[in-house]
Amino acid sequence: MKEIFTNTGNKDTRSGFGAGLHEVGKKNGDVVALCADLTGSLKMDAFAAEFPERFFQTGIAEANMIGVASGLALSGKIPYAGSFANFVTGRVYDQVRQAVAYSNTNVKICASHAGITLGEDGATHQIMEDLGLMRMLPNLTVINPCDYNQTKAATIAIADHVGPVYLRFGRPSVPNFTPADQKFEIGKALKLIEGSDVSIFATGHLVWESIIAAQELEKAGISAEVINIHTIKPLDKKAVIESASKTKAVVVAEEHLIAGGLGELISGVLAKENPLPVEFVAVDDLFGQSGSPSELMHKYGLDASSIIEAVKRVTGRK
Repeated sequence: MKEIFTNTGNKDTRSGFGAGLHEVGKKNGDVVALCADLTGSLKMDAFAAEFPERFFQTGIAEANMIGVASGLALSGKIPYAGSFANFVTGRVYDQVRQAVAYSNTNVKICASHAGITLGEDGATHQIMEDLGLMRMLPNLTVINPCDYNQTKAATIAIADHVGPVYLRFGRPSVPNFTPADQKFEIGKALKLIEGSDVSIFATGHLVWESIIAAQELEKAGISAEVINIHTIKPLDKKAVIESASKTKAVVVAEEHLIAGGLGELISGVLAKENPLPVEFVAVDDLFGQSGSPSELMHKYGLDASSIIEAVKRVTGRK
């Protein structure tokens, strides 16, 4: 393993979204933003301050926000509609299904505070089923970047994508390690570490944990390939099949429920193309609870040590 990744400083991915939204707003006058009374939490302040005529505060009325965003899209605008992930999926699933996915409107659903790392707010605000809910909807592209830089790049890139998008990001400060000048390509997995013994497909906050796990596994003589699946849908099936066919063992790591998650999606691809052992690093049929992000990641087995154990299990099944 020759690849070395440096954490340039912990940053929250929601701030990457805010920076990306502000930048794309300066480049494209058709970009508008809507928020459901969470402007500060989603770091949309800079956009709202510079482009007040293009910013719409809908209040705590997420269903209405999605409807307004759809109308703006139909009038030629590129709306970024932001709220907490739990509220902009579970609370308004009907509106997302009908007004966005079914109608194929050019709405960018921007979901902050996703997963269990929302932390102290507890189970009522945490959501670990959102990727499953969103990827099941036809027409909807689903993106889950791994750090501040990639979230910023993704936020900018989706303005040029014609069609509805679900962009997921989080609250806690996490390692920022991808290039600041990167070009984000929707649907293109990124191989971060070359390996031969096991493929680790990771998304979101679990990408950095997978890198740490691969470094530790190397010391034990296990060569782990790490691939960043930042786009859940459309999945880069070619990258999945090529890597899995080489290593003959797979671990999927995600801050999500096993049910409906990336692990199930990849398992479905492999079942059709090349059945082989798969292990899941994800939450198994549980709600979250209140606690710090790091405590919860450890408690629910969403960290490097859990990935290492999963690798040992799956390589033993080869």
